[in-house]
Amino acid sequence: MNVLGIHIAVELIQIVVAVVAFLAFIGVNVLVLVLMERKVAGRFQRRPGPYEVGPHGSLQTLADAVKMMAKELHTPRGADKVLFWAAPIVTFAPVVVSFMPIPFGPKYLTGWEVNLGVVLILAFASLGVFGICLAGWSSNNKWSLIGAARAVAQSVAYEIPLLLSVLAIAFQVGSLNLSEITAGQGSWPWQWNVAVQPLAFFIFVVSMLGETNRAPFDLPEAESELTAGFHTEYSGMGFGLFFMAEYAAMVVVCSVGTVLFLGGWKGPVFDGPWWFLAKVYGLLFVMMWFRWTFPRVRFDQLLNINWKWLTPLALLNLLAVAFLVKVV
Repeated sequence: MNVLGIHIAVELIQIVVAVVAFLAFIGVNVLVLVLMERKVAGRFQRRPGPYEVGPHGSLQTLADAVKMMAKELHTPRGADKVLFWAAPIVTFAPVVVSFMPIPFGPKYLTGWEVNLGVVLILAFASLGVFGICLAGWSSNNKWSLIGAARAVAQSVAYEIPLLLSVLAIAFQVGSLNLSEITAGQGSWPWQWNVAVQPLAFFIFVVSMLGETNRAPFDLPEAESELTAGFHTEYSGMGFGLFFMAEYAAMVVVCSVGTVLFLGGWKGPVFDGPWWFLAKVYGLLFVMMWFRWTFPRVRFDQLLNINWKWLTPLALLNLLAVAFLVKVV
């Protein structure tokens, strides 16, 4: 085998190992985040949350996962069976790939080192909406169809300010490689990109709520209006894959936000993946805080926030950054 063949084989092995590791991380992370969200919700609502299964309810999500896997997989009458069961996979698979270019730490803690890492994540993140669209259309349920239509409109809208805020950082650093963006920041908060571009960070945070369908922007699900929205007809692990995809997407956007604005794995002392995870879980806590604090907006308000405020502000911020980079 020549040198090129050996190099390709090593790359493939590295990618396979990274995918397996990320699948394991997603599974464990969902258990942790569901328990975390229940406890956060309980604190905000002045109640203990899960408390019976395991010490202080620590095994409740594991029990729920076992129960979900044991549930029957049901296909609704009149549904398109192939598309109906392809939809959860189409939604979940791109999220796994989105973890690949994220640098969790220095050197070897990146699944796949690629110069266009930001573009890769944004491209695969946008594929998730196709799975939601398939789920709503193939379910033969009007509430699911309305939820899918809302998801498409919401995703298309909020991808624009999200992309513009990311481009502002790319212009500033001169690279789309997430490792290089991390290397361009220091270890202290005033050396992070959030100190230079607070407006871009604000736009990114609001847009990531819209992209991940999190409250107050959870209109595709909206249980008070659409029963459960696009996944109304799903049971067992069909619903479980949508559930896992949502929480995994939350980790992806928080990881990208950490790399772009919060210095990645760098910290005041002892740089490493522990700082990266601390920042990611800090942003995840903020997302949960928003969910249990703010009421759900109407759909017209959702789009007005994007088209009347976020997109114009993101454009102005990008133009200002481009001007300063060119002049300075």
